[in-house]
Amino acid sequence: MDVVNVDVERHAVAEAHLKNTTIRHIAWKGVTVTVKDRETKLPKEILENVEGIVEAGEICALMGPSGCGKTTLLNVLASRPTGAQNVEGEVLVNGSKPSRSAFREMSRFVEQEDALIGSLTVRETLNFASRLASTSSLPKKERVARIDGLLDSFGLREQASALIGTPVRKGISGGQKRRVGVASQLITSPKILFLDEPTSGLDSAASFEVVNYLKGVAKRNHLIVVVSIHQPSTAVFNLFDKLLLLSAGKTHYFGRVSDVGRHYESIGRELPLHVNPAEFLLELVNIDFSQNRNSASDQLDELHKAWTASPRAGDLMAAVDEVARNGDRTVTLERAEKKPSIPSVILTLLHRSFIKSYRDVFVYGIRFAMYIGLAIMMGTVWLRLEATQESIIPLINGIFFGSAFMSFMAVAYCPAYLEDYLQFVKEKHNGLYGPTELVISNFLIGLPYLFLISLIFSAISYWLSNFQPTALAFFTWVFWLFLDLLAAEGLVVFMTSLFPSFVISLALVAFANGLWMSVDGFMVQPGILNVFYKYVFHYWDYQKYVFENMMINEFAERTYSCASVGDGCQCMWQTELADQCLIAGQGVLDQYGYAPGHMRKDIGIMMGIIVGYRVAGWIVLKLKK
Repeated sequence: MDVVNVDVERHAVAEAHLKNTTIRHIAWKGVTVTVKDRETKLPKEILENVEGIVEAGEICALMGPSGCGKTTLLNVLASRPTGAQNVEGEVLVNGSKPSRSAFREMSRFVEQEDALIGSLTVRETLNFASRLASTSSLPKKERVARIDGLLDSFGLREQASALIGTPVRKGISGGQKRRVGVASQLITSPKILFLDEPTSGLDSAASFEVVNYLKGVAKRNHLIVVVSIHQPSTAVFNLFDKLLLLSAGKTHYFGRVSDVGRHYESIGRELPLHVNPAEFLLELVNIDFSQNRNSASDQLDELHKAWTASPRAGDLMAAVDEVARNGDRTVTLERAEKKPSIPSVILTLLHRSFIKSYRDVFVYGIRFAMYIGLAIMMGTVWLRLEATQESIIPLINGIFFGSAFMSFMAVAYCPAYLEDYLQFVKEKHNGLYGPTELVISNFLIGLPYLFLISLIFSAISYWLSNFQPTALAFFTWVFWLFLDLLAAEGLVVFMTSLFPSFVISLALVAFANGLWMSVDGFMVQPGILNVFYKYVFHYWDYQKYVFENMMINEFAERTYSCASVGDGCQCMWQTELADQCLIAGQGVLDQYGYAPGHMRKDIGIMMGIIVGYRVAGWIVLKLKK
């Protein structure tokens, strides 16, 4: 009995936070969306004068054939970018149009393919979602109780400690992921929830499971739920309170699901017995596969006209107009909870990234393995080079290889950052945090790992290759390699933010690194480098400063013996030490135009480049809609 009481108490605490607002309904009036036709380049309406109203506690389905405008309407209702040329109409909450920030505070959106971090457990996913939202201000005990209540409500208690799943580690099922996606939004205390195809890819049993949970949560907590859905089963279809049926961007029905049969019966299109009503309705308004398109289009227009002339359409227009006339002047959220501060969000993101960094091998594990393999290969190819003139060119090649290819292999970070980017897009749209928190936390989490990579790589390759054998020279090498990796990772963040596609970002980062290799001073010495590449790319090429200072670190204070020829010697580089049968390392540097004494300036430039890439990534994230 005590256990039951504890579960009931958890359930009550988990849902109490959803009942402290005055939101009663959401309505949309005259929603019309116009885009530019790809073929004719003329304006084309993909939504035309769509109206509807959903009360608190109701779950509404947006249904229609592919391309009918479901997702576009859902984005309009959720105040998200549509990419349209023109959007008209009003979306009203309690009869008033809230500000964008207020609407984001009260609503959440669950994508068709919801971005979840695969290396987190189900409980951790809900916990971090809670910490990023206003619920972070609650005592830890109450926040845990809310999470436990949602786990129980969504049937996820047994999976609480299971991973979401990564490409190399199997996680929970597709239906369970959908429920986690919804639960992670509910934990942030929304009052309006939008879902894009939440049953896509699920079998009928899993689909029923997801929608049934949504219906229960909506009823218990007076939550408004709007769902786009493609082809639900009869059982799933009957779970919805209201239906908006679209075809070619026009309304063909809006009202209670229980009344849809009577409406079509009144216009001579009676729903047949023992047939899934959703399938019948979709076939009725779908003309994509009609042999006679003109005739089918005419029939579709007749169905639309029948709807607009029906009493239900008139009642809907009157209800929406009444809501607009008598709406509240403001939409209030009676919250005792505050949104977390920027430092708090950064710490939460750091914690989440830290867990991901050691669980997901694609973040740093594979990179550690690659860099260790590269270090062993480099150390054994450039093995114990003596301080002779024959080793000078191999040492220069080794410096270039060690710095340039370490930078190049930062492309392996693309998939890990892409997952963070997709998570950020979802959480930004839901008003949880912005690009500042992402960029700072992403930079900070990489610092210890990149330094450790630099240290391990250098500890293996530096001494095997027999570069300048002093502790100062070794740690100088480690320091420049660390700056090299920081800049390279900043380039990955910038390029992937600009083009969030794995293939495109990978290609662009690889191309950029190839360019930096070509103009860093190794392939073509700075003194004879093409003027265009020298002044356009060379001076802000981070590999240039790494290669130059590694060269100075190796050659500035080291001497190399010349080759013995009979009783004398022959030196490949003529320096002031030639009479001693030695080559001063500065003679090698002179060929490149390198001289010691400006390391501080070069460090400052490198810091500027590192910060510059992060700022450029921040600007991209800030400007993107």
